[in-house]
Amino acid sequence: MGQLSDVLQPDELARIKNLQVMAKQVVEGVITGMHRSPHKGFSVEFAQHRQYTHGDEIRRLDWKVFGKTDRLYVREYEEETNLRATVLLDMSGSMGYAGEGRKSKFEYAVRLTACLAYLLLQQRDSIGLVTFDTKMRRHIPPRSSTAHLRVLLDELAKSKTGGESDPGRVFHHLVPQLKRRGLVIIMSDAFGDVKQLVSALAHFRSARHEVLFLHILDPDEVEFPFEHWTRFESLEQKDVFRMVDPASFREAYLAKVAEFREELKQGCARHRVDLEPMLTNQPFADALARFLARRQAV
Repeated sequence: MGQLSDVLQPDELARIKNLQVMAKQVVEGVITGMHRSPHKGFSVEFAQHRQYTHGDEIRRLDWKVFGKTDRLYVREYEEETNLRATVLLDMSGSMGYAGEGRKSKFEYAVRLTACLAYLLLQQRDSIGLVTFDTKMRRHIPPRSSTAHLRVLLDELAKSKTGGESDPGRVFHHLVPQLKRRGLVIIMSDAFGDVKQLVSALAHFRSARHEVLFLHILDPDEVEFPFEHWTRFESLEQKDVFRMVDPASFREAYLAKVAEFREELKQGCARHRVDLEPMLTNQPFADALARFLARRQAV
């Protein structure tokens, strides 16, 4: 991959380039979309004077204030930026499913990730990437340099789906590795133990991360449009398949899917996780634009 043009068509880039990725809650580096850090540093804007104490660096002394007051004061500054976002990208086998004439859920998620990386780096914010299935496969820490986009795109190009999924276990393991609070963006079909997954979302929130969950499904998984005897193959286990008459269990399947989606919805609401269902028959740039516009409007 390597190039943004390998992922996004010019018209898709045009639809998203003026959007902003904003945090709605207080996280390190951003307060409700305002790019200002609560950490004192040297970099950008003056914050306040503080009386000198032993150990302060001499270069931070304000000699003009000393000349007027005959007392030593140091300057404190607020760092500009920096929303720190981390995308958690599910690369388990089930993400490889693609309905007829559509991209797979994983390809859809890859394009969403590329969009978000482009937008965040344009904002001079930082973005990292974690890929996972039953365990964390790759962890690229957040960076804000323009060259970082190539690093992320190269990693996305190398990532392939396969194997089973255990997002809840992976996320619990990941929480202590995210040293600073930030924005966690999950891209997954959420197949697995929903209770454990919701518990992991609560773990992120207790660590004061803001969490966005882009729940990506193929319309086939929601509507079950199959009519004739069909061979269903497992995408997570080799040589596991079943010949099925769809009519014999369509009603039970749809009820189970509705229950699964409702359980995830309620769990996200309970822990103030921003859940956005996405279907792969929706143009991904449009779906992302609607989601980000909704967040800005709230």
